[in-house]
Amino acid sequence: MSQVNRRRRSRAEEAARSNDESKTVISHINQGELDFYRRRAMHGSVVLLFFFAALVARLWYLQIQQGDQYAQMAQNNRVRSVDIAAPRGNILDRKGREIVTNRPSFNVVWVRENNRIDEELIKKVAGILGVDTSELLARIRKMASTPGHIPIRLAENLAWDQVAFIESNRMDMPGIKIEVVPQRVYHYGNLASHMIGYLAEISKEDLTEAEADVYRPGDMMGKMGLERLREKDLRGEKGRDYMEVNSLGFEQRNLKGLEPLPGSDIQLTLDVDLQQAAEKIMMDESKSGAVVAVEVNTGRLLLVASSPVLDLSKFVGGISKKNWDEMLNNPLHPLINKTVQGQYPPASTYKIVTALAGLAEGIITPESTVWCPGSYRFGNRSYRCWKYKGGHGTVNLKRAISESCDVYFYHVGQRLGVNRLANYAGHLGLGRKTGVEIEHEKPGLIPTSDWKLKKYGKPWQDGETLSIAIGQGFNLVTPLQLAMMTAAVANGGRLYKPSIIETVRDPDGHIVEHFKATELDHFVIQERTLNILKEGLVEAVNGRRGTATKAKLNGITVAGKTGTAQVVRIKQYKHLKEEEIPYKYRDHAWFTCFAPAEKPEIAVTVLVEHGLHGGSAAAPIAKAVLEKYFADRLPKPEEVSTAVLQGTVPANPAPSAGAGD
Repeated sequence: MSQVNRRRRSRAEEAARSNDESKTVISHINQGELDFYRRRAMHGSVVLLFFFAALVARLWYLQIQQGDQYAQMAQNNRVRSVDIAAPRGNILDRKGREIVTNRPSFNVVWVRENNRIDEELIKKVAGILGVDTSELLARIRKMASTPGHIPIRLAENLAWDQVAFIESNRMDMPGIKIEVVPQRVYHYGNLASHMIGYLAEISKEDLTEAEADVYRPGDMMGKMGLERLREKDLRGEKGRDYMEVNSLGFEQRNLKGLEPLPGSDIQLTLDVDLQQAAEKIMMDESKSGAVVAVEVNTGRLLLVASSPVLDLSKFVGGISKKNWDEMLNNPLHPLINKTVQGQYPPASTYKIVTALAGLAEGIITPESTVWCPGSYRFGNRSYRCWKYKGGHGTVNLKRAISESCDVYFYHVGQRLGVNRLANYAGHLGLGRKTGVEIEHEKPGLIPTSDWKLKKYGKPWQDGETLSIAIGQGFNLVTPLQLAMMTAAVANGGRLYKPSIIETVRDPDGHIVEHFKATELDHFVIQERTLNILKEGLVEAVNGRRGTATKAKLNGITVAGKTGTAQVVRIKQYKHLKEEEIPYKYRDHAWFTCFAPAEKPEIAVTVLVEHGLHGGSAAAPIAKAVLEKYFADRLPKPEEVSTAVLQGTVPANPAPSAGAGD
């Protein structure tokens, strides 16, 4: 039975399977496999949850944390901003006369943000401007690395007809616009060009060192002189113009912008009349050199002229190699600001220092006399006086100064020694920078025995002191240093720091900086000593045998000293007349003075390079400056004529006794 029953169940099961083959019968549960699938599902859920959390966090960061930034970026896509150049501050003279101001300049720019370079367009613009296409392409390439929203300046200072044509054809020249920017106007041309300087487009080197939020490629900045030194005062603050643009970048409407803030105005201590007088006479006579005038009791510089002047127009936009080479090879050296960069032997003007030191140290008295036979024998060498034929005879201090006797000062210098001479020269400002706000000032040189030992490894020779005592040898000074020394002697021993800035006014008219006299040294000169010096200096200009009679003024007593600085001693030129000596080997001519001698107000120093003699080349220039300064105090021509008839003024002053200085 059991076997029959088993067969019946087997047939029944087979019949059931045949009735539904799609059904699967699980005979048992695999618990390990089930756990594996559960773990996989859990891990997948964690990963999904992580990615969902990261997505939510990113959305929070972008919309909440960085929402303002991206909103600003979206705004920038809608609004285009353009910088507006600020008018630079004006530069005025001491009387308020405008030396440098601004005027509107019309420039053509290309807005390239949404425009490709179109050669036909560039050719068209070049034709309008009258320039070569390559010039415009060079400007475009120069700005290739800058952001696209910054316009490229293609040309500056357009004429009215060019502006009108471009404006009337703007629809045919996509991206081409006219911008109006302030441009410098130099009302007196190249007046005081070395001191005032010029502007030019900022270079890549300057851009890397400049303040990032102030300058951009294409901006103008001061490159020389006050325009560079006072850049922060003069530049002002840029404005900004906002324009709404569509998705294609075309302007739709102007939005409210920020007005530029003008730079501060700078009033100089300079006097235009004096500056013009000095530069004109130097230019008319093709002289190279420097003229400096200073208020003796304050240190205000009234005149700072270096000749030849710089042609500033050649520097704007970058000087060409041709113009640079011309200036570099010019024998008159226009690139050098001779007032502070030129270093020359002071020649006989240094005798003021020697005389002062001799009196102060008791080496000489006003009555001390020296016999001048025309030369001075020291050791195995003879040192000549400029008047070596016959000499000056017996001379005292007053006559030694007025006639510039070398032999007298050989004696004084020998007894003083080089170190004592250097000490007094230092108190009067020689051998060190004055601190004036002018670029590239040189310190000059006043030697000492220690200096020579350190410089050359050799001891000082007594014979060298004789050359130093008359302003030759190693001595070197700048015209500005000599002017400040002269002012210190005139005012009784106060050495002031020279200044060219009177006031600085902000755009609201408030004075933010004003001149203040700064005393650098105070060397007490006894009144008796000062009077003796003045007598000799007055005699040099007003005496019958003085070396500076060409600086004499009727009605104003001028005190001064001439000097002839030897450039080089070449025997082959000794037999030639002075005017036949090659220009570069001729002596330099000095004249320094102050006036009125009774109550000094102004000191004037003139240096004429290769001018031969101070009395003939430099003194007349100083006279022209003094005539301009004292114009309202000099007697009128008719008054002078009356005085001549009455015999109180000589009709023709006696000429200088010699040509030594």
